[in-house]
Amino acid sequence: MGTEIKTEVRERVQEEALAAVESRRRAGLHISMGVGKTLIGLRHMKQQLETNPAAEFLVVAPKVSIYTSWKDDAVKFGLTDVLEHVTFSTYRSLEKQSQKYDVVYLDECHSLLYSHQMWLQSFPGKILGLTGTPPRHTNSEKGEMVNMFCPIVYTYITDDAVDAGILNNYKIIIHTMELSKKKDLQMSTKSGKNWYTSEREQYDYWNRKIEEGGTFQEMQHARIMRMRVLMDFKTKEKYTKNLMEHIHNKCLIFANTQEQADRLCVHSYHSNNPLSENNLEAFRLGVIRQLSCVQQLNEGVNIPNLKSGIIMHAYSNERKSNQRIGRLLRLSPEQTATIHILMYGGTVDEHWVMQALSDLDPSKIMFADPIEF
Repeated sequence: MGTEIKTEVRERVQEEALAAVESRRRAGLHISMGVGKTLIGLRHMKQQLETNPAAEFLVVAPKVSIYTSWKDDAVKFGLTDVLEHVTFSTYRSLEKQSQKYDVVYLDECHSLLYSHQMWLQSFPGKILGLTGTPPRHTNSEKGEMVNMFCPIVYTYITDDAVDAGILNNYKIIIHTMELSKKKDLQMSTKSGKNWYTSEREQYDYWNRKIEEGGTFQEMQHARIMRMRVLMDFKTKEKYTKNLMEHIHNKCLIFANTQEQADRLCVHSYHSNNPLSENNLEAFRLGVIRQLSCVQQLNEGVNIPNLKSGIIMHAYSNERKSNQRIGRLLRLSPEQTATIHILMYGGTVDEHWVMQALSDLDPSKIMFADPIEF
């Protein structure tokens, strides 16, 4: 599909989304990556200014770095005049904001919590929520908040964008492996006593802690520790090194920690690596074929011919997985990206992976025979 046709499709979707919220005081939009979620917000502001040139807007985002995408898109699409009417805030600082605004834009509105309810309930203006991953469970805290203050009235999902040629095609390969039973994990007590355990035993230990219950804080701690040990286990790391030898095109590896990223690849990208920007540029240009990173790369970074990726951990929050999958959907529409996802079978990791992929086309998801190493 040519650039002009892709632009036409994006514009049509944006027009449909704007029409869906036109007469609503509170509304939310579920918009796939690549369609222009931020641009929809900016265009909505432009419409408001046509009827009220003095209108003021508040954009609320989970982190300060997201403000840049709004400013960059305003420049890119000739809407810089809109920025004169915009104030930015994080969700954490929302309750400190004035309520003088005509419209509040909740970027990544799935970030809403009960702590925001009082401010939003008393806000007299319009509310527009924007998200690529709305809360899955309507009775959850975030689900209730979205339904209350920015109920989804228009949806355009990732596979819609793939079918329309806005995003490239993809296939997802799930690699299932077992936790190691080798007692090769050294543990230590505060008194300095050491002993050895296995991945399987460590996982079972924290699983029992969760099942035993206790206070909310104790159970929360146990869940965090279970996720942390799953991220730290070496089985996926060994598997990834072997898998990398079978991938011969440009490949981005999403590691769990900076230390792991450095162990997996000669070239890594993270905040503590002084060579990160050099490595990223070499990866962009094709000078190096493999790059490991920890967090999602900046949305503005384009990596040509990125056809393969390895996601080592799906997390308990599917949004992180969706963001990482999205990094592989920027090829030409006629090309197909291959996304490898590693999963510990028979553990909560399996639930996390299935949940992260539940909104994607099942015909594009397959299970691989484990690679021997």
